[in-house]
Amino acid sequence: MYIPADYNEPRVEVLHACIAQHPFGMLVTHGVNGLDAIHIPFELDTQAGGLGILRAHVARANPVWQDVANGDEVLVVFRAADAYISPNWYPSKHETHREVPTWNYIVVHAHGRITVRDDTKYVRGVVARLTRTHEAAQPRPWKMGDAPADYIETLLSEIVGLEIEVTRLVGKSKLGQNKDARDIEGAGEGLRASGHCVMGDAMLAEAARKRNK
Repeated sequence: MYIPADYNEPRVEVLHACIAQHPFGMLVTHGVNGLDAIHIPFELDTQAGGLGILRAHVARANPVWQDVANGDEVLVVFRAADAYISPNWYPSKHETHREVPTWNYIVVHAHGRITVRDDTKYVRGVVARLTRTHEAAQPRPWKMGDAPADYIETLLSEIVGLEIEVTRLVGKSKLGQNKDARDIEGAGEGLRASGHCVMGDAMLAEAARKRNK
């Protein structure tokens, strides 16, 4: 990924937080049948390995787990937010007219080595933890024990676990850092007004950081 210096996000804790908050990733593999990409939710274990371990599961019918070999290099892309930026949001545009549209975004690329875990106990743990995490905000969180045991066992037999040891983390936050604080702020406010609050808040925070430097 091309990353100009202004857009680089090297802090591991920030990248881990981004993955935890936006866990639906795109797994890119290059197996015996060539390039493939699948979209699945991941669990991140920050305490395992140097940069963490990603865990997930796929349908047994999905050929990806048979297309890769243990130890193969893979890439997982996590996208936190993205939005179109209108030049009309920049105060400087109305003075000089020397601005053009762009697209801002926040992404994390996790490079790593994959291991297939065709193990019911492993898969059960991944599903249980993912469920516990994403049900936590529900008034009455669903848990695996709510369903008949034989039904759960059947479903678990139909999925396969994946584990990725992260070997490199790359983060890019394109928030208009190459512009004046007032233009970053103007775009942030424009984004919030149009409903893109995640990107808007990120740009407003960047504008405040720039003003306080």
